[in-house]
Amino acid sequence: MKKKGIKKYVLGVIATIIVLAVIFWPLPNYIEGPGDASDLSQIVSIKNHPDKRKGMFMLTSVSIAQARPLTYLYAKISPYYSVESDDSVTDGQNMKEYDKVQHFYMESSIGEAIYTAYKHAHQQVKRTYNGIYILDIEKNSKFYHQLQVGDIVVKIDGHQFKNSDGFVNYVRKQKVGQKLTIEYRRGQKMHKVTKPLIKIANHQPGIGITLTDDVKVHTGVPIKVDPGQVGGPSGGLMFSLQIYSQLTNQDLRHGKKVAGTGTIDSYGNVGEIGGIDKKIIAAKKNGAKIFLAPYIKPTKTILKYEPGHQTNYQLAKQTAQKYAPKMKVIPVKTFDQAVSALQKQ
Repeated sequence: MKKKGIKKYVLGVIATIIVLAVIFWPLPNYIEGPGDASDLSQIVSIKNHPDKRKGMFMLTSVSIAQARPLTYLYAKISPYYSVESDDSVTDGQNMKEYDKVQHFYMESSIGEAIYTAYKHAHQQVKRTYNGIYILDIEKNSKFYHQLQVGDIVVKIDGHQFKNSDGFVNYVRKQKVGQKLTIEYRRGQKMHKVTKPLIKIANHQPGIGITLTDDVKVHTGVPIKVDPGQVGGPSGGLMFSLQIYSQLTNQDLRHGKKVAGTGTIDSYGNVGEIGGIDKKIIAAKKNGAKIFLAPYIKPTKTILKYEPGHQTNYQLAKQTAQKYAPKMKVIPVKTFDQAVSALQKQ
């Protein structure tokens, strides 16, 4: 091979490497954008209660992907996408832990939605408390090398409690440095570990974990909910509406595509979520005519420290006016309010 040929070959290889780096080199950021708006009748299946009504309830989502140079630049110029820091997306967790927590949030939201819908439809349903689910562990916790995200704490010092408040109140009555024995379940196996408590916020004793209740729901009428790869708690409201409409055979959609978002708790309260502007875009692309948005009135304290604070509803309404002017955005605080609003459409 001649020198000129070798030079061209080397330059070609270098150019190829540069192009590949620009396309595929991972950056320490994430790109968030509009996800999908899925037909919930394809996700929820209730024995002897098919979805017979026209229209559809839609589960909206936000897409999250590792940033690359090209996608980073695109997100900077696109109104639909945003560049987010690693910590703001994963809260400092690795992707394995993050995915595990998001899966738990989804399962929990489905459980609360089932409970809410079945209660309102006067169908048999009950909740079983299993313990506390570990969402995160502080690195300065003495339990850091023993406990893992996803472990279920069943007992503390031999005591069982009916909810996480019981666990927290018990720990607060102890002293910093005092040893505590935790019995926990990982998968199908039980484990036990004893370590001292540390000083946490407000100089109180603590284990150094972020926790939530692990609750399972049992129904009289069998139900199956399969959200696929979607994670997080924000589908609660829409799950509950889909389940309720199938159980009661009420026509809440009136032939329209109804999208929305928001968490749901066992009392039927709707909670705010992230990325609602991107969910409006996803709903619009999939033909939604109505969008249900959580509305929680901001407190004076929030407005004091965040003068430009926007509620989910305000951001959803603003986004729809700009990109989906024909879409009707409805603010909702509770499950009952959502049902009532749809009945009037």
